[in-house]
Formats: sequence, structure tokens, C-alpha cells
Amino acid sequence: MPAMAMQLEGLRKIVQEVDAAPSLHEALEVMVRLVAAAMEAEVCSVYLLDEREQRFILMASKGLNATAVGEVSLAKSEGLVGLVGQREEIINLDDASSHPRFRYLPETGEERYNAFLGVPIMYRRKVMGVMVVQHHERRAFSEAAESFLVTLCAQLSGAIAHAHAIGTIDVFRKPSSTPSPKSFNGIPGAGGIAIGRAVVFYPPADLDLVPDRQAENINEELSHLQQAVIAVRNDIRELDEKMQDALVSDERALFGVYLRMLDDNALPAEISAEIRNGSWAQGAVRHVIEAHSVHFAQMEDEYLRERASDLRDLGRRILSRLQANDTHHREINEQSILIGEEITTAALVELPLDNIAAIVTTEGAVNSHMVIVARALGIPTVVGVTELPVTSLDDAELIVDAHQGRVYVHPVRRLRQRYREIQREEQQAAKDLKAYETRDATTPDGYSIPLYVNTGLMIDVIRGVQRNAQGVGLYRSEIPFMLRDRFPGEEEQRLIYRQQLSHFADKPVVMRTLDIGADKDLPYFSIKEDNSALGWRGIRFTLDHPEIFSAQIRAMLKASIGLNNLHILLPMVTSLSEVEEALYLLERSLAEVQEEEQVKILAPRVGVMVEVPSILMQMEDIASCVDFFSVGSNDLTQYLLAVDRNNPRVASLYNHFHPAVLRTMNWLVGQCKRLGKPISICGEMAGDPLSAVLLMAMGFNALSMSSSNILKVRKAICNIPMADAQKLLDEILPMDNPAVIRSWVERYFSKHQLQDLLRPASPKPSN
Repeated sequence: MPAMAMQLEGLRKIVQEVDAAPSLHEALEVMVRLVAAAMEAEVCSVYLLDEREQRFILMASKGLNATAVGEVSLAKSEGLVGLVGQREEIINLDDASSHPRFRYLPETGEERYNAFLGVPIMYRRKVMGVMVVQHHERRAFSEAAESFLVTLCAQLSGAIAHAHAIGTIDVFRKPSSTPSPKSFNGIPGAGGIAIGRAVVFYPPADLDLVPDRQAENINEELSHLQQAVIAVRNDIRELDEKMQDALVSDERALFGVYLRMLDDNALPAEISAEIRNGSWAQGAVRHVIEAHSVHFAQMEDEYLRERASDLRDLGRRILSRLQANDTHHREINEQSILIGEEITTAALVELPLDNIAAIVTTEGAVNSHMVIVARALGIPTVVGVTELPVTSLDDAELIVDAHQGRVYVHPVRRLRQRYREIQREEQQAAKDLKAYETRDATTPDGYSIPLYVNTGLMIDVIRGVQRNAQGVGLYRSEIPFMLRDRFPGEEEQRLIYRQQLSHFADKPVVMRTLDIGADKDLPYFSIKEDNSALGWRGIRFTLDHPEIFSAQIRAMLKASIGLNNLHILLPMVTSLSEVEEALYLLERSLAEVQEEEQVKILAPRVGVMVEVPSILMQMEDIASCVDFFSVGSNDLTQYLLAVDRNNPRVASLYNHFHPAVLRTMNWLVGQCKRLGKPISICGEMAGDPLSAVLLMAMGFNALSMSSSNILKVRKAICNIPMADAQKLLDEILPMDNPAVIRSWVERYFSKHQLQDLLRPASPKPSN
């Protein structure tokens, strides 16, 4: 095979043309044709795995009998195709018919072909299918041919999985006008069950996320489009005039191109045709721009390929004008399920939260900031549902199982009935938990541990008080910053902090200083970084901006006057020098406030968040400067395991039952006892009843969690003797498998009639 045929340009072209195909079937036809040509092979075929029938079905072929496509299939353990799938590896043979697993299929006419190269199509450890190339000569395919096919299958596996997922029909069966039930897997965020209708959340001027929707009034949509196009034309003309002196005529030619594209017989005509076919204006813009963008991207000429970005810019301008006068946003009524690519905390809290039954996103991970807030609000949430066809699900009926991380689209009646039963069971369990609202977290053998609440919104405070939280273990001070269009002033902050401190007037309130960066972005101060988890965040940001840090500290100190329950927590600390610098600014602010207010203020206790592994090696040094330690279990787990908790591709590896995490937590408690410093823990590990019991056994001084988890954790503690918890801890610490550890603890809970604190099992879908 010529080396030229295997260059990246050939790969790029194949991937682009497959991506541009309007359906999975057409994508596969394009794929086999182009691969056969690129590899100069006589046959290229794709077999996809039908999981329901457990068979590999011939879905497309260049070279085999056309009548065999869709008809010929092999069992998972049958033939060379089955062997490739079983082994999940390449098979390269010079004489396929002599192999003991060769299966002769007369319908395909393949007896003429001797050489066989099969490559599994893998997506997230799962076999999606097998690609096969063949030729009649008895010679094995080259290593270069293997590399080409492996590279191609790796790039196309996601496209195949996505096309398979978004199809409105089962690709292996006859089309139907009735929407097919489908299920999608994601990552459980905030537990719970919801049944409702989808409302697509799409940010302004984002072409990719505009949902498909039928036009309610075609003439009205055409009128909206006409107004938007006229407005964009005027914008372009104004830009052209504005740049007359700054750009030469050749450089301003783009404006002329834009205007020609906006001619009534150009883009507007195509968009109007889409509207007349029933689409609303915004969806019509998306369809037309997407089609043209794909066409441009496939062009050989690099200059023309780059014009795709100009086309999308023009589409965004039209879309922005349409959205400015948009009266067609679907209302978020009761039992609405919010779906989108990504939903920020700031966007979420501006919505009518009482009407949101669940949240589903294609991006994000279990402990992203939005999920933490959703958890505090008690909204079932599933994230990382990468294959969810968001734009085609507007107003679709959904079931969200946020315990198992599953989303069911167009669910069948029996599945809806079963999930309604689970909802009733959960409602009854919630009523039973109310008996623990007024109780202390005390074990049957008399050991007590304070349960604190994590806050950020006032609803957290209200629920924390209702559920008898013994204080605030983590106040996320960044949330008020995220809800504004600018940095809040000192007095604004003082009023907010005073509310938090006043509601827990006789109890400790631990306020974390501003912790932005990573997944906690400010709408007016965006921090764009390639690796934000290891970037400019937490104390790194605030020490670089002492004016912001000092204003926040002053506001906290002023808010604490007369209450004296303020504790200050420093996030993302990696070294002693950061603590020393923060303490200097704090002492200076304290002196300033006392002088201004002419009042003696009790110096707050200061603690450090244990989030970065470097702190583990500096505990003694830092203990000499601070009053307490608080483990941020979400980030410490992330950094110990080197797993980005916001990346759905690796989120399954993030597990606080990992032996490294449990042993580190146990070691930390021992160090703090030796140093005479109290240590608490906040984060999702503290709010999981299973791990909370282990943390209690380790000897943590307090657990801080979302208000939605307080009663569950309290029930677990009230029903498990400390002696039993310590024995359980001794049993699991030597274990080396997170799944086994969790299962071991779950078995203990079941044995002691605490099954209601475990995640409920998901019912199997049924037709």
C-alpha cells in the first residue's frame, strides 16, 4: 500500500466525510468506500454489535455482495469477526480460510479473499463493532496498514457510538414513526429520581446547542428571520464604515463577502426554506450553517477551509439577533428536566429552581461546582452523558435515575410505573428521616460527632438550621461572587456574611476565602487555562490580588462583630509561605477594622484546607501557624488519584473508597492528633453515609456536608456503634479494591437494616 495513502491528510478526509454523513447507515457506506480506496483493498466491511441479539451484523461493505448487507450476521463467538471482538485486538492473517475460527458465509462471496485484517472498533472499553479489510493475495497486511486502520477506528469509534445513540430508530431494525425508547449512561451527581419533560438549556449565540423545534407559526418565524437579517446587514455596514481608515480595501473585503452571503437569494433563502419545512427560525439557522460548514471543511484549499469560521460567525450574528427578540423559550414549568451541554452555577440559580425536577448535562463530573449546588438544593443530577442528543430532545419525556446515572428517553409505560413506585418509596424514606431532625449524631455506645452543613445559598442555611446542623463547616464565599456581574463591594459582602453568621450565632461558621478557578468561573472574570485544575485558583488567585483578598477579610471581620463565631479557611494551599502571607494580610485587616469601627474584635481561628498532596509533607510546619485543618475531600481525592473530576472520560476512576484515599485520611487524623490540632472534613465523602461512618471511626473531629445528606448521615451514626465502625475500618483498610471496599461496607449496612441509606437498584427497562 502506498505510504501516501496513509498520511494524516487521508485520515482527516475520511473522518470529515463520515462526520458529514446525515445518518449512521450513510456514514458507514462512506467509510468502507473511502477506506478500501485508501488502503487499495478489494474489500472493506463494517460489522456492528447488536447487543440485544448478541450478534455482529454486516452493516456496510465495499467488495462483498451488496445483498448480504443487513442480512448476514455472526454470533459474538463465531468466525474471525467474533474472534476480533472477543480478544479486543487486531487479527492479521495471510490465509484466513486456514484459520480454525474461519466461518464461511456463502452469501458474502468472500471465499475469493485470502488476506484478512480485522480491527475492533472500541469506545470506552466497549466493543462497538469490527472493521475488516481483505484482498485475494496470500500476504499479510503491513504494519503500516494495521496502524492506519487502528488510528481510523479510534477516531471513528466516538462518531459511531454517537450516531448509534442519537438515531431516532434502532439501527438494526425497521424504521418506525414512533419515537424509540432509549437509555443513556452518565455519572450520578446528586441522587434522586425524576420523571418529566426535557427543557433544553442553550446559552446565547451558541449554534451547536440550539434545539430542534417545530415552528408554531411559520409566517411569524419568517418575519423574525427577516428582521434579524436586516439588523445583521446594518451591523456589517457599520463595521465596514468604522474600519475605513484602519484597514485597506483588500482587508475590508470580508465585509462585502458577508453582505453577499446575506443577500435574499443566498443564506436567508436557504434558512427560509427550512422554516417553510416546519423548523423554527433558530433551528433553521443552525441546520443551514452546519451544512455549509461541513462543506467548507472538506475543501482541499486551506484558504477556503478556513472560511468555515467566517460562515459560523455570520450564523452566530443572525442567531444572536433572533435570540434578542426570542419569545419562544420553552417555559420551565413544574417537573421540567433541564438538559444541556454545560450549565453553570450562576445560570442555574437564576432559574425557577422549584420547577426543576432534574438536571442532565453532557459535560461535567460528579463534584463539579454546579453539581455540588444542585446537591444542596436536592435536585437529582446526572452529568457526563456524552452521547445524549440534546438538540433533538426538546419537550421529550424523560426519566432521570440520578442514583445510577441513567437517563431514559421516551420510556415505556412499565418503566414509568416502576420508577413512580421508587419515587413513592423515596418519599416515604424521607418522611422516616424527619425523626432524626432533632437528634444528635450519637452512636448507640455513646460517641458523639458534630455534623456541620456546607453553605453558599441561603436555602443551605435554612435547611441546615432545620436539620439541626451544629455549625457551618464550609461556607463557599465564591457563590455570591458568581451571582453578580462584578466583584461585590466590601459592604455588600458584609451584609451577606452577616446573614450566615447570624443564623448560626452560637455555633462555629467556617468561611472559606474566595476560591475561584477550575470549574468555579466568574462570569465577569473568566480564567481560561489548559489545565485549570492545576492552575490559577484558590489562594493563588487571592494572593495575586491582595486588594480582593483584603476586602473580603475586612467584610468577614466586620460581619463577625458581636457574634465572634467566625473561622476563616484558606483554600488550595501548597506551601507555608502562602499561609504566612495570608496571615499577614489578615492581621493587617484586623488592625484596620478595629481602628475604623473602634471596637475590639476577637481574632478568628484560621485553618488550612488539606486539598493538595504537598500539604501532607508539611503538616508540622503549617500546624505551627494555624488553628485547625479541614480536608477538602473532593480535591484531595482528585489530586491523589490524578483524576480530573470534571472529565467524564476518567470520572469513573474518581472514587473516595480508593485505598489510597482512605489510608491518607486515616494518616491525616493520626498526624493531627500528634500535633494537637483539630481536623474536620468537608466534601462529598463526608456526606455519603457509607464513608461517613469510616471517617467517624478514623477520629475526625467533625463532618461537614450538604444539607440534603445530614439526616442520612445522622441516621447511620445513630444506628452504628463506634466499636463496630472501628472494626469495620480495620477490616477495609488492608483491602486493595475500591469496589470491594464499598461492597463490604454496603453489606454491613444491609445486615443492620440500613438498606434505605444505600443507592436503590435501577429497574431494568422493559418493552
